[in-house]
Amino acid sequence: MKKALITGITWQDWSYLAELLLEKWYEIHWVKRRTSLINTDRIDHIFQDPHEENKKFFLHYWDTTDSGNMIKLVADVKPDEVYNLAAQSHVHVSFDMPEYTANSDGIWTLRILEAIRVAWLEKSCKFYQASTSELFGWMDYNRPEAWYNESSPMHPRSPYWCAKLYAMWIARNYKESYWMFCSNWILFNHESPRRWETFVTRKITMAVAKIKLWLQEKLYLWNLDAKRDWGHAKDYVEAMWLMLQQDKPDDFVIATWVSNTVRDFVNWSFEEVWIKLEWRYSWVDEKWYDVETWKCLVEVDPKYFRPAEVNYLLWNASKARTVLWWEPKYTVRELCKEMVRSDIEKFERDELLKSHGYTVLNQCEW
Repeated sequence: MKKALITGITWQDWSYLAELLLEKWYEIHWVKRRTSLINTDRIDHIFQDPHEENKKFFLHYWDTTDSGNMIKLVADVKPDEVYNLAAQSHVHVSFDMPEYTANSDGIWTLRILEAIRVAWLEKSCKFYQASTSELFGWMDYNRPEAWYNESSPMHPRSPYWCAKLYAMWIARNYKESYWMFCSNWILFNHESPRRWETFVTRKITMAVAKIKLWLQEKLYLWNLDAKRDWGHAKDYVEAMWLMLQQDKPDDFVIATWVSNTVRDFVNWSFEEVWIKLEWRYSWVDEKWYDVETWKCLVEVDPKYFRPAEVNYLLWNASKARTVLWWEPKYTVRELCKEMVRSDIEKFERDELLKSHGYTVLNQCEW
């Protein structure tokens, strides 16, 4: 039985990856910062196994600033695979907390790699580093090639992306210096009903669900013309696993090859609840109205604009298709439908609990 060590337990990727690895009979060791709050909602269904003798899921506590604890953990567990998903991954927050972001996203990766090396596992342990497509920065239309791939130049546009660039290059450095199996996943946006509430897709689907249930009046957004490649997290964690099953380490761009605007995602989300929108004005003055009631449901708020933004990226994920034999199974429309329906069910359930006197916390309060 293989052993996998996964960081970043509370994120959507972690929960889907844990489900996949358990199906493949892995022994999973997950690491979590010790806090006074419970934030394991996404994986409660996994580790609450009534059959203790079948337990393949083990909790360890850690902190991104504690190198000694990580060295001890890696030496004790002796994992066959390490999936580094832990990060402060909110772009807007990274501008407010740049030093913390650099430490938890960049230097933290160095600490894990050193832990593997110090534990004498550099030849047996495979390491996966989660990176981000937005390292590429803006599209330069003067470049001779039209599509970004694994070897394209990078121009990060936020403290988060700068920290991720360091993490990716330190993984490459350890691969070349110590012959470690280190692979980087340069991923495009991937979403699911388990996405944090502060990310734009989940913010949209939650607002649509609340508007449908008369719990919210309006959705406030920014840059509706920004284009993104949105895939389903279920598809993307399968690519993670495939990367570490290869004979040689390598870097891969993972994407669906289809880009859509934030505006498209808003339209599709409202279509799922049978609301048709018509927009008026433009840019920061843009407003969207329900064509039946002419009530304003969507409005642009300049306070949400970032100091630097990436409006559009083109991508080339052919390497993942030819080497990993990976193809996405979900379309963005299917993803959008699943997220909207899940949020409607969630808020209906929450309202039922409130009617019975229970207090319901949202994900940001966990």
